[in-house]
Amino acid sequence: MRSRLLNAVLAVSVAAAGLVAVSSQYQAQATPPGGKDVTATLFEWKYDSVASACTSSLGPAGYGFVEVSPPQEHVQGSAWWTSYQPVSYKIAGRLGNAASFKHMVDTCHAAGVKVIADAVINHMSAGSGTGTGGTNYTKYNYPGYYQDWDFHTCRTSITNYADRGNVQNCELVGLADLDTGSDYVRSTIAGYLNSLISMGVDGFRIDAAKHIAAADLSAVKAKLSKPGIFWAQEVIYGAGEAVQPGEYTGTGDVDVFQGAFDLKRIFTSERLAYLNSWGAAWGAGYLPSANSRTFVDNWDTERNGSTLNYKYNATYTLANVYLLAWPYGSPNVYSGYEFSDNDAGPPLGGTVNACYSDGWKCQHAWPQIAGMVGFRNAVSGTAVTNWWDNGNNAIAFGRGAKGYVAINHEGGAITRTFTTSLPGGTYCDVQHGGARYTVGTDGRFTATVGANDAVALYAGAPCV
Repeated sequence: MRSRLLNAVLAVSVAAAGLVAVSSQYQAQATPPGGKDVTATLFEWKYDSVASACTSSLGPAGYGFVEVSPPQEHVQGSAWWTSYQPVSYKIAGRLGNAASFKHMVDTCHAAGVKVIADAVINHMSAGSGTGTGGTNYTKYNYPGYYQDWDFHTCRTSITNYADRGNVQNCELVGLADLDTGSDYVRSTIAGYLNSLISMGVDGFRIDAAKHIAAADLSAVKAKLSKPGIFWAQEVIYGAGEAVQPGEYTGTGDVDVFQGAFDLKRIFTSERLAYLNSWGAAWGAGYLPSANSRTFVDNWDTERNGSTLNYKYNATYTLANVYLLAWPYGSPNVYSGYEFSDNDAGPPLGGTVNACYSDGWKCQHAWPQIAGMVGFRNAVSGTAVTNWWDNGNNAIAFGRGAKGYVAINHEGGAITRTFTTSLPGGTYCDVQHGGARYTVGTDGRFTATVGANDAVALYAGAPCV
């Protein structure tokens, strides 16, 4: 199959699959109040580079989780989407072997960061050949794992998202679709996930969850050595579709794609003032906060144009500032690399020698974004207070008596005296290297917020 088609296929598989939670007697445990609930997704980073990032940036910034790209052996090729065509459950992909993966997990744990592994369990490959770890395979035969009868009998691509059977039993862009109704298949998948749990993995992102029946995912999770382990499922909302995100909330969180789509629309063509109620109250495509993983973009959406991406510059940064300041869901900060070719794989095969070089964007480390991770941790458990907007694209709000943020997406600066619930004192702005502001005993402070800029204050913020 040609690479462009495969890219489209995997974009749909990762995007259309959507993260979703599944009904089960085993209830996933949400991040506890006061816990660090922000994830950084280091897309296509080698595991040695992830380990370094946990020590140098993720841990110090206060990220609770790092999500890493699939460790499974996969088809050969330089394109990013080859990682989403597994051919075995050995850790033998381009990003590292089992030793480097285990070292990464241990290093991240030492830095206070938990590890989420992207797990591709809906399908295998679309063809035949030799995998990145030396496995010889054909589309419906993977020695030591699966044979022809372990796949669904529908051997054509999905064509009708209004038909549940078509979505969950046929092939996502030609990829061999595992029969997850089979106890053998379930046990084999669980064996793989258990092997990662034994190496210290703290959770999973379930790729293409939309294409796996919720009951099947529940049955797989019941076989895990830690059946209550955190996981997030990829289930993209589609109006009128047969499979909906709400079906999956029994086993874990769901990535809220609709939220990312709406953030793009509002930040590019509508008014930030509309964001005073963003969340479950917005209806279709949203889920309760406790079930939702929120994000501005991911590797599929940044390429297909459905969300903002790094090319939107300050607009992208401000959307992430809002995401991290607002108390809906658990935020996921995406960190990828520059691209002009949508198929292009990671620079240097995934080795990150330094942020902002070789094409690595390192959004997780941008000061305006990283500073908001500490903000979010500091204000955890508080409600929105003191909302203000100018009726257009300047907004400000507090988080209880612990933090306050002002976001200006207007074409010029605004100067205003903001009313907060903060105790009087001196606060440092994490958007500008710790610039100091004095909040009076009446909770008021005056600031000039530049065009496409923000100010964010919280007690205990670093003054650099």
